[in-house]
Amino acid sequence: MSEPKTAGKKIGEVILDVQNISLRFGGVKALTDISFNVREHEIRAIIGPNGAGKSSMLNCINGVYQPQEGAITFKGQTFHHMNSRQVAEMGVARTFQNLALFKGMSVVDNIMTGRNLKMKSNIFQQALRFGAAQREESEQRLFVERIIDFLEIQPYRKTAVGKMPYGLQKRVDLGRALAMEPTVLLLDEPMAGMNVEEKQDMSRFILDVNDEFGTTIVLIEHDMGVVMDISDRVVVLDYGKKIGDGTPDEVRNNEDVISAYLGTTH
Repeated sequence: MSEPKTAGKKIGEVILDVQNISLRFGGVKALTDISFNVREHEIRAIIGPNGAGKSSMLNCINGVYQPQEGAITFKGQTFHHMNSRQVAEMGVARTFQNLALFKGMSVVDNIMTGRNLKMKSNIFQQALRFGAAQREESEQRLFVERIIDFLEIQPYRKTAVGKMPYGLQKRVDLGRALAMEPTVLLLDEPMAGMNVEEKQDMSRFILDVNDEFGTTIVLIEHDMGVVMDISDRVVVLDYGKKIGDGTPDEVRNNEDVISAYLGTTH
């Protein structure tokens, strides 16, 4: 197996600190007293069996769910409750396990929706496309074109997303998140449903985003080969509780993890 990814890059200070998060839906405990941190410029994976609470954890981080207990510290500011727009404005972007793209819109227009928070002109000015609004839209479209080049989907620029192969739709979803210029990027199973070649491509893009843009990445993924290859550290959940946390090698050799997850699928 390859060397830990921390060997070739500089990992910074803690940028995201999850502290004693507990989340319940009625009487059902989705998360129980979960704590872990994420450092600047690292790829931090969250793994675990189906129903372990991984997506619920991402939903707490990006403000979709409000945990009953605990707090999340981002860039030194501690929050007990934060909504999705606040999180996005602070620099956290998210992709979703089930694609939430606008299937009838083109690739360019889908990725442009990720620039909404960066637009300073109002909706009326944008609709009429005059003056500053027109100049601003041109600048935003240039930025979007750079993302399209980076993700190697130039031939599909004007294609309706719903007509594209699934693996390329996942790239568009990544592109829309990148359009927000996030400090922290949350990826919810970015390789679900992909074949081997598509997974290799997506792994390369994730590593390039982390390396070239310096983006910190929190990743949920079921493919253990991918997780162990690209992650700097891994946190393991099982039935809403944390059972492991460390480097890929440490997690791979953790008996609790082997019995709860790795041993059942490999």
